[in-house]
Amino acid sequence: MAVSLAKGQKLSLSKSGGGELTRVFAGLGWDAVAKGLFRKKAVDIDLDASVLLFDGRGKLVDEVWFNQLRSKDGSVVHSGDNLTGEGDGDDEVVHIDLPAVPAAVQTLVFTVSSFTGQNFSQVQNAVCRLVDAAGPQEVELARYELTEAGPHTALVRAKLTREGSGWAMTAIGAPAQGRHIRDLRDAVAAHL
Repeated sequence: MAVSLAKGQKLSLSKSGGGELTRVFAGLGWDAVAKGLFRKKAVDIDLDASVLLFDGRGKLVDEVWFNQLRSKDGSVVHSGDNLTGEGDGDDEVVHIDLPAVPAAVQTLVFTVSSFTGQNFSQVQNAVCRLVDAAGPQEVELARYELTEAGPHTALVRAKLTREGSGWAMTAIGAPAQGRHIRDLRDAVAAHL
């Protein structure tokens, strides 16, 4: 059963029954707010899931986003860009092979930004979830509802940090401004 995280809450990650996680994915889902007399859907909103990888000193090592779908070492892989948020479930997914993440990488920070420039007052049902993908069935480990509606165009949504031989997830949910990952580096740095 998944743990529902609140903003700022941290969860130590391990497999149920013990052991360390090996393959996980971070899913991002969202919908545009329905507007108008007949509750027609607003224009499509192109949110982009991205990941920044940092070393223990807070130096950016790599980044994964719609324009670079794979980390240099191949341990982090983006599913590709969803331009609308249409459909149920995860709209964009980032797969992580945790044992393959280089030892120098201590933190992975997940962001979401509105490439089309709409702000988060036009987004609903936004969720970030972490799923154990190593077994025959996917198991949702943690879920964080992104409820921060407002004039911001991006969120620093969560981070994974090394804790000994394992990992921990922290829900962040910090509003930011930017249309893509390069606009968010300063906002992310505040959460390392």
